[in-house]
Amino acid sequence: MDLSVIFPFADEIGYVGLALVSFFGSLIPFVPLPSFIFLATMSAGEKFNIHYLALIAAITSTVAKQIIFLISYEGRRIINEKTRARMKPFERLVKRYGAAAAFVAAATPIPDDLIYVPLGLAKYNPVRFFIATLVGKIILCYVIVLIAHYFGMNYVDPFLEDIKDPTVIYVGFAAFVAIMVGSVFLVLRLNWERLLGRFAPWTIQKDDD
Repeated sequence: MDLSVIFPFADEIGYVGLALVSFFGSLIPFVPLPSFIFLATMSAGEKFNIHYLALIAAITSTVAKQIIFLISYEGRRIINEKTRARMKPFERLVKRYGAAAAFVAAATPIPDDLIYVPLGLAKYNPVRFFIATLVGKIILCYVIVLIAHYFGMNYVDPFLEDIKDPTVIYVGFAAFVAIMVGSVFLVLRLNWERLLGRFAPWTIQKDDD
């Protein structure tokens, strides 16, 4: 099965479609939408400019993450007070590493809102957050685009050649999302005061609350 079968509409919706998928997929907090697979699909072949693809995906996803960050920054309730109290030590931890934490979250395919929301709640500098996130997203998107454009099919084709129905791929996407959501739920339920108090006791201080 050709990878393009998974997203048969990719050629038709083009750059605008990629921007919308990247933006709205990144705007949903804590629920990772594998839009990078859509980006990889469009990067295969010569139909689209790979630099445009990488930059469009990076910029639109960064704008979406900035919105989530600013909502958190203004103190609106993305997570309830009980959960936030439990995560307060983690909030202090990510604030200390600020730009580095935002960059790593952006440059790796992890549920990055677990870093961005605490940074917003901790009132981290919005400009530094935007720059660090944009740089990280650009790197991640370029890695995805370049691998898909120059090497992707060589590695993916052996796994897809025996798959005839794209439904199998869609189920895989759903399973991936379910695993990520489960991971997020686990992180939100952890007792961060107990975990971080052992090696970063400064994160459990109470004087800045």
